[in-house]
Amino acid sequence: MSGDPVAVRFEHVWKSFGSLTVLRDVSFEVPAGAGFCILGRSGTGKSVTVKQMIGLIQPDRGRILIGGEDIVGLDAEGLARVRMRMGFLFQYSALFDSLTVGENVAFPLRRHSRFGEDEIRERVRGKLERVGLAGIEEKLPSEISGGMRKRVGLARALALEPPLLLADEPSSGLDPVTAREIDELLLDLKLKEGTTLVVVTHNIPSARRIGDELALLHQGRLLARGTPAELEQSEHEMVREFMKAEGGV
Repeated sequence: MSGDPVAVRFEHVWKSFGSLTVLRDVSFEVPAGAGFCILGRSGTGKSVTVKQMIGLIQPDRGRILIGGEDIVGLDAEGLARVRMRMGFLFQYSALFDSLTVGENVAFPLRRHSRFGEDEIRERVRGKLERVGLAGIEEKLPSEISGGMRKRVGLARALALEPPLLLADEPSSGLDPVTAREIDELLLDLKLKEGTTLVVVTHNIPSARRIGDELALLHQGRLLARGTPAELEQSEHEMVREFMKAEGGV
């Protein structure tokens, strides 16, 4: 992104809601083209971290850089420009129920691009084909399975061909086979297209497949960061146990 070798950088980020401190002096960086998985139990600040990357939540202190640009304090126009370089896969797909699959995927293209309708239709077809769903443009979300809805959500996230993809619990609610298929799609994007992945997950097998690096949040602090093998050998017993208890070897 913007030629910066670091796609995402957090520098001493703090965030509280009232008396509850959710993030405490969190710093990390995600190299461009890497897979970075954020782990932790519920309530440890994982989703808040990702929401700050897209500017939905502002930190109390610290800097958040996307492609080398500090997004803290950007106005709506500035944030819209930065978000054009990101895709977001929501935990429950967040498709518009009243729109067809094709219209869902076309939504960001119609809102944020100047493509004509023929080009939009061609891009929609191509993105659905990319996630293994060719020919379902006219179906409604209610007519397809949960795994297919997740794939449609991924196609929509990729519509503008962003260099950075954020995914919140991509395997949540899916059976193991379908979850692995979603993992393989994400991994394929990273390996073949150089897409930077930031994935929030509690699924350790999934994190092992996708992540070049894992970061474990605990009580608002970054407790550990490293490769899966490094976390397994961490000096913190809690980190080692987490890698096992949540589905690790």
